[in-house]
Amino acid sequence: MKFNFDRDAMIKEVSIAQEIITNKSPISILSNILLIAQDNTLTIKASDTSVNYMTQIPVDVIEEGSTTIFCDKFMSILTASPSGEIEFDQSDIKVTIKPAAKKIKFQLKSIASEKFADIPTAVDVPFFEVPAKEFKQMIQQTIFSVSEDQNRFFMTGVYFTKKDDKFVMVSTDARRLSYSEKELAPGVDFSSAIVPTKILRCILKNASDEGNISLAIVDKLIFVRFGNYEFSSKLIDGQYPNYQKVIPESQVYSFQVNKSDFESALKRIEIMIDKKVGRIVFKIAPGILRLSSPESELGTADEEIPCRYDGEEISIALNDRYVSDPLKTIESENIVFEFTEAMRAVTMRPEPADYYFHIIMPMNLTN
Repeated sequence: MKFNFDRDAMIKEVSIAQEIITNKSPISILSNILLIAQDNTLTIKASDTSVNYMTQIPVDVIEEGSTTIFCDKFMSILTASPSGEIEFDQSDIKVTIKPAAKKIKFQLKSIASEKFADIPTAVDVPFFEVPAKEFKQMIQQTIFSVSEDQNRFFMTGVYFTKKDDKFVMVSTDARRLSYSEKELAPGVDFSSAIVPTKILRCILKNASDEGNISLAIVDKLIFVRFGNYEFSSKLIDGQYPNYQKVIPESQVYSFQVNKSDFESALKRIEIMIDKKVGRIVFKIAPGILRLSSPESELGTADEEIPCRYDGEEISIALNDRYVSDPLKTIESENIVFEFTEAMRAVTMRPEPADYYFHIIMPMNLTN
């Protein structure tokens, strides 16, 4: 097996493979990438047994073949080499890598391609398309609310489902919930699924905002295509909670704050909060929102900012992280919090209302 390739083009593809691979042992096949050189095309595959990656790039194939090499070491060689053409020459279990611009060669041991695990391929699979920018926005609005509790494995992914003619994504850890929806093209249908966050993070990092992303959900797998990439992942098996029961049908009160004012005040209050508890008290009165950290051994902090509110004075305690996570993704100038009483669900959303919102369960005002 022998081929020549462009160093910069290869780095781009192998860096994505590195994101997939979690096993870093040089003697494990799961630490390797599979390379297949054929018809002046190099196919690159990587897998951690649950998430898979495949791409193709043009190369100058001198002798066709396939092998696997240790991904991390190959990447180190590429980044240490100058831009330009590099020769890849494999014989038996030895791979020689020679940058054309330098009088140096590297040698790596390889593992036979036959030992590389089979990666599912999307053959005769019904794909549907979603605008890339919209899909990435939906991921950004939901990925941070998944559970980290492996005992609740069915909540460690983002739930994909269809509601009427809308594509819905939901995440929850039982104390908060994030909801996002977008219109689907007519005729699109798919089975509901719980999608692991790892493949979603790969999409966020590597997909362009331009064009469409192709999705297929079949046989306990999700396939994702964009550009010259194909990702696939096992779905999370389990029954997703009835998220619609968590979403309030109506809420009595609401207050509106300027996002910039609120974000700045929150950062200052966070300096003094108990990081283990994360409690921030919202005291809402007509025209004023007072944020405070409960008193601790270190002290306390409180700050007032203007708000639009004309109800009765009320105090609500919320988890700092559950407020700050969605705050990072909301792009509107103003934010609205909707509520009914101190210990019932609070809705956090942009103003004007958009395709997403976040539900936060309050905390006790005191320990």
